[in-house]
Amino acid sequence: MPLVRIELLQGKSPEYKKALLDGVHQALVDALKIPDYDRMQRLYELDKDHFEISSNRSDDFIFIELTIFQGRSFEAKKKLYKAIVDNLEKALSIKGTDILIVINEPPLENWGVSGGKPASEVDLGFKINV
Repeated sequence: MPLVRIELLQGKSPEYKKALLDGVHQALVDALKIPDYDRMQRLYELDKDHFEISSNRSDDFIFIELTIFQGRSFEAKKKLYKAIVDNLEKALSIKGTDILIVINEPPLENWGVSGGKPASEVDLGFKINV
């Protein structure tokens, strides 16, 4: 159950935003082996006055913050970073240098799922140790 938060400058088309969300989700499916239906994504469009970025970044800069279950290997994370960049470069021509990805990994006991149970006590239906 990755929680995805994407921040970008406002003004992109609905098709652009859909391709952005799809590219990130497909990378999660491919690299972390999450089920395709497991999709929880939030897109935040910010005015230039509310999104200060380095001068060496373009207006296509995006910040992707992922909150995921603990347990993924370093190799799976590297594969995820590459898949996100590859997908977004291919679909939207976003330069890899305009993509920043951060992963947060709270322990399973810090996730309330399935009617308020800790994720550590629930059969999640998929492997997290990839």
